[in-house]
Amino acid sequence: MPAGVGIGPGTGKEYPGNLTLFVTVTCIVAAMGGLIFGYDIGISGGVTSMAPFLRKFFPDVYRKQEDDKSTNQYCKFDSQKLTMFTSSLYLAALLSSLVASTVTRKFGRKLSMFFGGVLFCTGAIINGAAKNVGMLIIGRMLLGFGIGFANQSVPLYLSETAPYKFRGALNIGFQLSITIGILVANILNYFFAKIKGGWGWRLSLGGAMVPALIITIGSVVLPDTPNSLIERGRNDEAKAKLRRIRGIDNVEEEFSDLVYASEMSKKVEHPWTNLLRRKYRPHLTMAILIPFFQQLTGINVIMFYAPVLFKTLGFGDDASLMSAVITGIVNVGATVVSIYGVDKWGRRFLFLEGGTQMFICQIIITIFIAIKFGVNGQPGELPKWYAVVVVLFICIYVAGFAWSWGPLGWLVPSEIFPLEIRSAAQSINVSVNMIFTFIIAQVFLTMLCHLKFGLFLFFAFFVLVMSFFIYFFLPETKGVPIEEMSIVWKNHWFWGKYIPDDAVAGIEMGKDAGAVKTV
Repeated sequence: MPAGVGIGPGTGKEYPGNLTLFVTVTCIVAAMGGLIFGYDIGISGGVTSMAPFLRKFFPDVYRKQEDDKSTNQYCKFDSQKLTMFTSSLYLAALLSSLVASTVTRKFGRKLSMFFGGVLFCTGAIINGAAKNVGMLIIGRMLLGFGIGFANQSVPLYLSETAPYKFRGALNIGFQLSITIGILVANILNYFFAKIKGGWGWRLSLGGAMVPALIITIGSVVLPDTPNSLIERGRNDEAKAKLRRIRGIDNVEEEFSDLVYASEMSKKVEHPWTNLLRRKYRPHLTMAILIPFFQQLTGINVIMFYAPVLFKTLGFGDDASLMSAVITGIVNVGATVVSIYGVDKWGRRFLFLEGGTQMFICQIIITIFIAIKFGVNGQPGELPKWYAVVVVLFICIYVAGFAWSWGPLGWLVPSEIFPLEIRSAAQSINVSVNMIFTFIIAQVFLTMLCHLKFGLFLFFAFFVLVMSFFIYFFLPETKGVPIEEMSIVWKNHWFWGKYIPDDAVAGIEMGKDAGAVKTV
């Protein structure tokens, strides 16, 4: 077993196949599932900074903001009712992702995506027509159910459909859609906030129907993945589908590997309890810690509450929404960089570079906020250069996240799980993500009120911890066929002891076989 930290690919097997127009279009349509998640993240922060919305649903926050101009800036928006509006969605997403695991495994990835779109569309209609906080929260929970289904199925669909050499770039299409959703939401908030009569927030919330319809219609026209078809016993259809998405007739070797993986997975009666077995220790660890760390980068604090945060930093209403648009543009641009680099530079390089960049920016932002706001949260008049510098470093921080933990937090877990535990493990990945998104959304405004500028140091500490974790414990998965991933774990300096020899024997024996493998 090698003693080094950075581990390369497995057997070096190369499946033939091309990046066809069909598979590219298929992956782009599937990746649109990220739009619903991104749109919601962007919309939530925007509408909660709109005065008419606050006046109608959260009058206590509105009065605190309007009447008491001496209010400590750190505590201006601290309201449990307001945070429950934002975070109820993530609790619902957590619950639905557990149900989505069974739907995804037994009925295919497409049906999960379809359910996600329909539920999200229903929630958007209720929110757009909301008369009271109860309707808002019911709508938010339906949005959450939709996101749980979509986030469970879309990353799996992309990882299973994409050729392994381009898996990173095509899978990151999901994160690109999330960032585009955030950007579009921020731009719409900016213009809808200007509508006379104060009903622009209804358009912002109801507009979520558009991305919901895209994923709903997309899920109907998309083909199912070969892995999913084989899992449900439709082998001939799976082979025909594999030929089409690879653009060649000679798919025997890859098809045999998929069938072999499926045969092994069928021997597993209880994938949830199976996850606890020793040989899945590395997979379970990554399914829990990667989404846990992704939320503790502090990114959702910036994205959820960007308009509120900039408003708190003394920017006006328009300026705060425009600053959120700027960070949204940076987010999209940096995700495109990740699409370009993930299959060239590898996952580990992007994780470590992004972590370093975020850590440095968080320290600098802390210093700037501490100097001007101090501990009493009353900055007085903020000079323009100060506002520009804070936004600049927040943008550099967002870029660091958007080409590292943003896309890779979804890509890496979706590509490392063996078929027999894939749906269950992806559910854990989504659930952990939603649990900590919920917790951070629920406590962020209270933490800002109590920790003040120290909140950014809190997240900086976790960025440091997660970067060390990646350096020592995550092997490189660039260019490794998805069914060969166990060899990567077997060769790792730490995880190798958990992977039994027979877990990789079948793969290695099958390197030259053209038929279904047996151990």
